[in-house]
Order: sequence, then C-alpha cells, then structure tokens
Amino acid sequence: MRKFNWTNIWINVRLVLMFSVVIFLFSFTSKRNSDRKLTKSAVVFLGDDNLFVTHETVNKLLIENNQKAQTIRKDKLDLNKLEKSIDNHHMIEKSQVFVSIDGVLKVVVKQKTPIARVFGENGSFYYDYQGNKMPLSDNFTARVPLVSGEINDKNSKDLNELLRFIFDDAFLKKNIIGIQILPNGSLKMMNRNFNYEIDFGKTINMEKKFNNYKAFFQKAVLDSSLYHYKKINLKFTQQVVCTK
Repeated sequence: MRKFNWTNIWINVRLVLMFSVVIFLFSFTSKRNSDRKLTKSAVVFLGDDNLFVTHETVNKLLIENNQKAQTIRKDKLDLNKLEKSIDNHHMIEKSQVFVSIDGVLKVVVKQKTPIARVFGENGSFYYDYQGNKMPLSDNFTARVPLVSGEINDKNSKDLNELLRFIFDDAFLKKNIIGIQILPNGSLKMMNRNFNYEIDFGKTINMEKKFNNYKAFFQKAVLDSSLYHYKKINLKFTQQVVCTK
C-alpha cells in the first residue's frame, strides 16, 4: 500500500495559496492604481537652462483638452499620443512621458538645438542641429552664427555639416559669428573680436581649412598681428594667405 507524504502535500498547498494571494494582491493593487487620478504634472528639460519653450506650454500639451491633471484617471491616459503631441511642437526634438508610482505625470523634454540663425527673403529662423528649420523663440535668443544668402537643396547638406562642425568646436563656436553664402557657393565668415573677414571658399576640405585657421590664429594672436589684417584666405589647404 502506497503511503502519502503529507508533509510534501502540505508544502505544495501552501505554495499554491501563497501564489494565489500574490496574484490577487497584484491584481487588486493594479486595479486601484489604474483607477487613481493624477496628482500633478512635472516637466523636466534636458541640457542647459536656455528654454525656447516654457514649462506652461508643455503642461498644456500634456493633458488632452487642457484639462487639469487631477481630473484624469491613470488608465485613461494615452502616453504615446501625448508624446506625439509634444514631439510635434516646433521647438521640441524628443520627449518621454510617463506616470510615477505616486501619480505624478512626468515629461522629460529635449529641445531642438539651434546652430545658426538664417536671414532670408522669407524672414528669420534658426537652423537646428538636425538640419531643419526652427522658428525663433520669444523666451530666449540663441547665440549662434548669423547666416545670410541662399540655402537650397544643393548646398543645405554641406552647410549643415559645416555649421555642426563649428558648433561642436569650442574655439570656432566662440570665434565665428557670421557666414555669408555667395552666389557661386563660396563662403565668407566674420569673427568676433577682429576686423578681418575669412575667405573660406567652398565647403570642401573644411576640416583641413579650419585646422589651418586655428593654428594660424593661435600663432598670430601672440604678436597682435591679427589687428592689421583685412582678409584671411583659407581657400588653399596648404597655406593661409593674409591681406593687410
């Protein structure tokens, strides 16, 4: 006759009961959590404090139909829809929307990064790091190079590469304050502290040209000769030609 091991049976029963209780508590907690209304909303901006869009603007985009956060249940929120609504704002590059355990609707915002301000026939606008147009902001004015001349499908890619190169280089970002696009595609640049203009030529070999300019500047600034030049020619990759 087979004997039952009542100890093992009791252990198994206890495990089943424990799992059942855990599942019940989880379901109950999830239900109560989803039925809760939001307590408030909070907006966090990544990067520096230069805000092109305000917290209030993002808060309005967060809640559908501009309702107060306290009137919306957590299970009624469409987070993907909210993110898309925020991402469609012309000053915002990317956002992430989520609800914290304590019922706070949070959004983390990455603003677009302007790398130039363009003056054209259709008015003035920023050119962002991704190569797209970005409108001016009433809240903050970016300190970026001023660009004049025609930007078109033919030169926009190379120009964006050049502007990004300037933006990512600490010396050039501080030194180059203006760029003029000539009808033949050549570029003229203005610097911050001296009266000379930079004849850059076309965008080809730009890294070499900029390296030549930085090496020349570091040497010439020591003897104050930069004050005597009217033009710095960077067209030739093997040398820097200066005109007084």
